[in-house]
Amino acid sequence: MDSVTLAHKVAQEHELVGLVSFNYGQRHLKELDFARACAEDLGVEHIVIDISGIGRQLSGSALTDDVAVPDGHYAEETMRITVVPNRNAIMLAIAFGIAAARGAEAVATAVHGGDHFIYPDCRPGFTEAFETMQRQALAGVADVRLYTPYVHTDKAAIAAEGVRLGVDYTRSWSCYKGGEIHCGRCGTCVERREAFHMAGAEDPTTYADPDFWKEACGV
Repeated sequence: MDSVTLAHKVAQEHELVGLVSFNYGQRHLKELDFARACAEDLGVEHIVIDISGIGRQLSGSALTDDVAVPDGHYAEETMRITVVPNRNAIMLAIAFGIAAARGAEAVATAVHGGDHFIYPDCRPGFTEAFETMQRQALAGVADVRLYTPYVHTDKAAIAAEGVRLGVDYTRSWSCYKGGEIHCGRCGTCVERREAFHMAGAEDPTTYADPDFWKEACGV
């Protein structure tokens, strides 16, 4: 949801060169199918990088190991099991290399304020330090910046912007469990449903458990 919104934002407000997705050995690959659909909608290249061999070494996460995905809100301590160590740093380093090779001005990533509690590689301190590191890594080779328009905002603001941009959210995927439809119970499903509610927007997503978010969010 976040990345699809950002892709549409860049396409409408700047120039979108392409979308980069990663197979890092995650629990399911449905997100890659939806990323490809987004690229098709926007008429840009979709680059899929296979780092599954690396992902197998980033063990201990419910997203890469045979560990149950917890139900509930991201603000719960149980959600820390969904952290994949150093994932964003690895992916962004590759994306910066691609951007430099293709003459792109920036790498955009949809990290947002709602991720800060459990994901250290989504926080402003990380994104700022990473951009500084990349300036040194590419000094004299390329000038690529890190574009993070949502890093200080919450997911509700992303939902609201997506509605304004005309994003078709039926062509996006969030659920960690990867069933036929969104489960409605994992952290990212709960956050997705809550975001639309807080944005005062209709959620077009079909959930297996459409009301669990109220319990998880104390609504």
